[in-house]
Amino acid sequence: MSKKDITTRSDLEKVVDVFYEKIKVDEMLQHMFINVKWQKHLPVMYDFWENVLFHTGNYNGNPMEKHQVAHQLKAMEKSHFDQWVLLFNETINELYTGENAEKLKDRAKNIAVIMQMKILGIDKEEFEGK
Repeated sequence: MSKKDITTRSDLEKVVDVFYEKIKVDEMLQHMFINVKWQKHLPVMYDFWENVLFHTGNYNGNPMEKHQVAHQLKAMEKSHFDQWVLLFNETINELYTGENAEKLKDRAKNIAVIMQMKILGIDKEEFEGK
């Protein structure tokens, strides 16, 4: 059976659900999510990624602020962001293929880069291989 592209909120919900199941058992990342209230967090993530991909305007949070707070509680490193992107891309690749799938992977990578620059103080040049 061939894979389809991401075209609906339901598709994004599947990505988010499968992705976080991986996070929950990932040796590098699971400890950072130990206190997450999943019933509250997952619908927020559905809204976030739906807005990222489809520009729905239904997300009203501040992910940078939330990650800065999380960083204060449990210090994040570049390797954590790299693993997050790896698992996110792996999840999308397992489930979907197409223009929106590629867009979502690209936007996730860009979000991770921006967060690392702002939270970890990593220079843009480090991401460009300079």
